[in-house]
Amino acid sequence: MNSPHLARGSRQPSPPPKGKLRLYSNRFCPYAQRVMLVLDAKKIAYDVVNIKLYSKPEWFYDVCPSGRIPALELETGDVLYDSLVIADYLDEKYRAHHLHSQDPLQKAKDKLLIEEFSRIVNATSRCIQSIGRGLDSDDVIVNGLARFEHELANNRGTPFFGGVKPGMLDLMIWPWCERAEILKFFGSVNLLNKDKYKKLMEWSRRMSEEPSVKRSMMDSDTHIKYLQSYRAGRPDYDMILNSTN
Repeated sequence: MNSPHLARGSRQPSPPPKGKLRLYSNRFCPYAQRVMLVLDAKKIAYDVVNIKLYSKPEWFYDVCPSGRIPALELETGDVLYDSLVIADYLDEKYRAHHLHSQDPLQKAKDKLLIEEFSRIVNATSRCIQSIGRGLDSDDVIVNGLARFEHELANNRGTPFFGGVKPGMLDLMIWPWCERAEILKFFGSVNLLNKDKYKKLMEWSRRMSEEPSVKRSMMDSDTHIKYLQSYRAGRPDYDMILNSTN
């Protein structure tokens, strides 16, 4: 998972071991983390090949012509991309421990909430990428978080959106919630009002204690250091490896 990121000029890795899927990933990509969360929650065997996003190896386009990360190589040699497509495929293919609700209506509602959360993601990106903070972005984040707080407090009545254990909705929004503290440094310190989002704070604590979540989770300091390198134009994808040397 924390292997070096491969770039242009690198050699293509050997095929994955028999019985394992291969995830082409990037350690700091929240969309790739989505797929890791599903693989780990469902206990599916896989290995990881990390890719530098701004210097992708030439051979990677032979594997995945779209060049998109994440990409999942199946045992058949087929390659899927797009985190939501991959997550849905894995949940349908590997029946043990369903992540989507088995009720069609609830599954549809959860998918709508995942889509709704994408607006929070886009607004958060605007906050991080801008020097100042945009009021429109703040409003989208505050209103969006309030919607999810209400959902947990009034509609679910369970520790997780998926019930007593994290479901697909939980896993699909977690990567950005894991990174929420960075808004204090790259956005607005007023967005994360913990008293206003008590249920979400409880949910976040529970998620961080889940074994399958811990496998890919990184602390806020690491996310902040990476974003600092990204904003400086020198994204340090291998900082975790470098810090241990």
